[in-house]
Amino acid sequence: MCGIVGYVGEKKATPILVDGLKKLEYRGYDSAGIAVFDGEDIIVRKVKGALKVLEERIAKEVIEGSLGIGHTRWATHGEPSDINAHPHTNVSGTIAIVHNGIIENYTKLKAWLQGQGIVFRSQTDTEVVAHLINYFYEQTGDIFESVLNATHRLEGSYALGVICRDYPDRIIAARKESPLIVGLGQGENFIASDVPAVLEHTREVYFLDQKQIAVLYADHVDLFDEDGNRVIKEPYHVDWDVSSAEKGGYAHFMLKEIHEQPKALTDTLRPHVKEIDGKPSDIQFEELKMSGEDWKNARRIVITACGTAYHAGVVARYAFEHFARLPVVVDVASEFRYRNPILNKDDIFIVISQSGETADTLAALRLAKSFGVHVIAITNCVGSSVSREADDVIYTWAGPEIAVASTKAYTTQLMCLYMLALKSAFERGNISEGEYRRLIGELTKIPGKVQEILDNQSDIQRFVSRNFNKEKVFFIGRLYDSATSLECALKLKEVSYMHSEAFAAGELKHGPIALVDETTLVVGLATEPELYDKVASNLEEVLTRGCSTLVITTGEGKSFAKCANEVIRIPDTEPAFASLLSIIPAQLFSYYCAVQRGNDPDKPRNLAKSVTVE
Repeated sequence: MCGIVGYVGEKKATPILVDGLKKLEYRGYDSAGIAVFDGEDIIVRKVKGALKVLEERIAKEVIEGSLGIGHTRWATHGEPSDINAHPHTNVSGTIAIVHNGIIENYTKLKAWLQGQGIVFRSQTDTEVVAHLINYFYEQTGDIFESVLNATHRLEGSYALGVICRDYPDRIIAARKESPLIVGLGQGENFIASDVPAVLEHTREVYFLDQKQIAVLYADHVDLFDEDGNRVIKEPYHVDWDVSSAEKGGYAHFMLKEIHEQPKALTDTLRPHVKEIDGKPSDIQFEELKMSGEDWKNARRIVITACGTAYHAGVVARYAFEHFARLPVVVDVASEFRYRNPILNKDDIFIVISQSGETADTLAALRLAKSFGVHVIAITNCVGSSVSREADDVIYTWAGPEIAVASTKAYTTQLMCLYMLALKSAFERGNISEGEYRRLIGELTKIPGKVQEILDNQSDIQRFVSRNFNKEKVFFIGRLYDSATSLECALKLKEVSYMHSEAFAAGELKHGPIALVDETTLVVGLATEPELYDKVASNLEEVLTRGCSTLVITTGEGKSFAKCANEVIRIPDTEPAFASLLSIIPAQLFSYYCAVQRGNDPDKPRNLAKSVTVE
């Protein structure tokens, strides 16, 4: 994944491009670059390393011009280097492009272009696009026609920003698979990979649809389909506060986003929970086309996602089976479409993606639709590919999530899934109206209980100060806690680089206990009261091997007096909903371990926010 920005207007482009890239640096930080038309030529400056390296490089240079494009890169083809950084140009430097995505047929195109006498300078797939556009430009002399012709020959995914010396008044933008938005200003217009990059300048945006092309001038924007036919669409008004894309006084975006979870959960709940006499009475998904009969007739739920979103699906499996008595299959999206899956038209297919652009999840969605299965998408991004292509969409109102390691997106995904599980259970007649209302009431208390945990995070900080140097960290639990452990372990390894794994507590003796020694920390999640004793027994087994232990529990901690070096107590709740609470101390633990170890938790090495290519 990479970040793209572009500007055309009357102001100096360079500072606007750099500022936009800062908002997108979470999408990639292997290298960065800009291309600005200065009135005579396209000036390209690009460097290996984080954006600050580019800023230092151009600090003493005056780059005039009010038309330009910029890029921050997460490498796919070609190692991070000055040469492989974007923007890329044609041989003469009269056309410059930035690209997010993967050109799958670039090897074939490169060989053909080399046969035309083109000499390549980089190892990227993107440089192929610059030379391909130039090939058509030499034939037509029209930059729009050249971009259009080039896109017809590209296989794979792309979001493109293109400028040409001979057309100093416009940017050409195109997308297929990879996200791209157009920001609509007054006497100026923008392109970007994500909304935060333009929020300072405008709240009116176009979300480009699949294979659409935009031509941006200072005073207007023209939209076209893949055949060059003009398209008319209404802009979308972004109602986020600008400050929601800034750190707001927190040391890191990750910590800010952890603390934003009470609000994000409330915002996700509020549109769907209906009240009678001030008390929660029903969950309504007015955006869903599904009826009560659809839920009654459903034979199975299939959930597919990647990474953190997949872990939300694993927790949801327990909820749907417990409340709705519906069998659930949870699959990693990157495996789903390659195993010749069995789908039936009376299945309900749920895809989960924070960005709505995850490549493998999109592919799974499209495969499910080819079987005629009803697809529900859960995403955080309005206008994303997942939201447009699913039959129904439920939004997680988390706001922009900037840190690479997902926190508030995960808990809001869980909240949506819990609401769906309760609604389906009630429609299927598996829970009474009284129990339904009671459970909805318990869900509405979750945001306040999350706030309680955040108000008492000092215990976690103290524990981290004594244990951040452990070589191995194992998370264990049973039932919902086993599912939550997966996300706990992922968060820790993502940002702290500590070796962490999750195991069902009952599986310790089937192999994993061989790894336990004095260099190990074992974290026990215990939110099922009837299973406290079993988890305590598992912890006693590992404690005798010399490890340290931490327990995160809804209980008073008495059950763990003999087996826990430290107990973190979270508020009581319905045991099925405790995953929304037990993950919070684990997120804080991961964050503070990263900081103690000198890591930047917002930009973990080798990772990008969304995986929009395979």
